[in-house]
Amino acid sequence: MKEKIEVPIWQKLLLTIEETSAYSNIGRDKITEMTNFDTCDFVIYKGTHKLINRKKFEDYINNIKVL
Repeated sequence: MKEKIEVPIWQKLLLTIEETSAYSNIGRDKITEMTNFDTCDFVIYKGTHKLINRKKFEDYINNIKVL
């Protein structure tokens, strides 16, 4: 039987919307809204699922003035 490896959020490359919300303390709806723009460069699609590139998201958050 294989054991599932748990990786801490701050070490993951890609995060789910829920993990991004917990990591950043920004609501799921706001993060989803942010990913709906064509200019959003931190979202990656895996089928119909959205994944967030953690490092690009951190850079984005560090460089914006207002959410």
